[in-house]
Amino acid sequence: MNEMAGPTPRSLREAWVALAGLSAVFLFEMLDNSILNVALPVIGRELHASTIALQWVTGAYAVVFGGLMLAFGAIADRFGRRRIMLIGLVLLGVASLATAVVTTAEQLIAVRATMGVAAAMTTPGSMALAFRLFDEDGLRVRAVTLISTVGLIGLAIGPTAGGLVLEIVPWQALLLVNAPIAVLAFLGVRAGIAADDPADLHRDPLDVPGMLLGTATIVLALLTPTLFVDEGAGSWAPWAATAAAAVTAICFVLRERLARHPLLDLKLLALPLVSSGLAYKAATGLATAGLGYLVTLQLQLDWGWTPAQAAIGMLPQVVVLIAGSVFVNPFVQRVGLDRAAWISAAAVVSGLAVYGLLGRFGYLWVAIALVLVAAGMRVVGVVAGLNVVRGLPANRTTIGTALVDTATEVTSGTGIAITGTILAALFTGDIAISHWSPQQTGEFHQAVTIAGLTLTTVAAALVGWGIARTRYAAGDQAAAPLDAAVPQDA
Repeated sequence: MNEMAGPTPRSLREAWVALAGLSAVFLFEMLDNSILNVALPVIGRELHASTIALQWVTGAYAVVFGGLMLAFGAIADRFGRRRIMLIGLVLLGVASLATAVVTTAEQLIAVRATMGVAAAMTTPGSMALAFRLFDEDGLRVRAVTLISTVGLIGLAIGPTAGGLVLEIVPWQALLLVNAPIAVLAFLGVRAGIAADDPADLHRDPLDVPGMLLGTATIVLALLTPTLFVDEGAGSWAPWAATAAAAVTAICFVLRERLARHPLLDLKLLALPLVSSGLAYKAATGLATAGLGYLVTLQLQLDWGWTPAQAAIGMLPQVVVLIAGSVFVNPFVQRVGLDRAAWISAAAVVSGLAVYGLLGRFGYLWVAIALVLVAAGMRVVGVVAGLNVVRGLPANRTTIGTALVDTATEVTSGTGIAITGTILAALFTGDIAISHWSPQQTGEFHQAVTIAGLTLTTVAAALVGWGIARTRYAAGDQAAAPLDAAVPQDA
């Protein structure tokens, strides 16, 4: 049996302590908004918040988080991934404790924006630090699988746990819980991960104009889908935001091509493993957000299910996301990282196609679509991001993981924008009314089919590009399976 590469026994123990801390970071990211959504009606009543204010309670976090990830990824690659993560965890703990003294919606929005800054400081470094804990790809897969499983469990139980907690304690407790999570993550990362090796960092000057243009581009890209859904395609606002996003994106690209020390070296995007991993993650983000949006509307508005019944209807996805962790490592060992990435991404596209073509004919087809997308997403979530990191130079890994998270955030918003715009264009009247006319039901079915197939086409194009890049990276040779000596008990 080959000797397994990786940490010594002592450092292996430290690595698992670090993984506990990194898992806590991802738990915060996945649990936060899911558990908060349950409390929005209570928050609205107690803080006398308007509908727009409530929207920004969650929106402020998402926009700040998505907009700053690239900037903090670049900062971490220069000044230390561990250092930036620890600072972010302190900020997260302080912001969480500030919830206890919130008395207005505006104060809560400020707290949520601060949490978004903390998330942007901590999330990109999670994958980079997990990658550096181990020298062997099999152990890296197991580590990332563990981290993602903890987060997905938080995503799954968040709404139920939040509802139960609200029965006995004030809503502030739902955000105060982030403080002990931040403490756990801080202790795990500090004890289990060594200080950054200067050799793994770089000292290029910060590209401040690039940071500003990149942040503006992503913020506008995240705001635009919300404007399309809220204002409709007939309004000038979403189109103005789209134009502004395009202009800032062009300026960002020009800046990065001309800058001596760019925020993001665009040549990195041409690396085959990087471009393929980003394509797979983008396809998955597009599919997951768009499918979730459509299925939620279909179950409750078209089929008349109650919210509780709709939650049960989404269980196939939840079960696969959580239980699928035991299959990720054996699957990757069998087929290899590169092949696992494109097979799982293709499963996501297949699920979208099933829903777009057959979803309106009964719940069985909806369940099959949910299972296929969840199964594909479960694997892509581990291996595509890992491919991006292993395809980058050691001193650019955090900006790479920031790219992965940013691609997911932006394409998730794009998926909702596509579905929302098609629904707005084809459905006449108020979609939220209790009873639809036969004409409205037909319009909804037509919109679901068109939206589902549109998402399928875009996602398939992204996956096709990813496959082409993977084959280019491998010299048209199938990726070799991981070493058989990797332990099988992941």
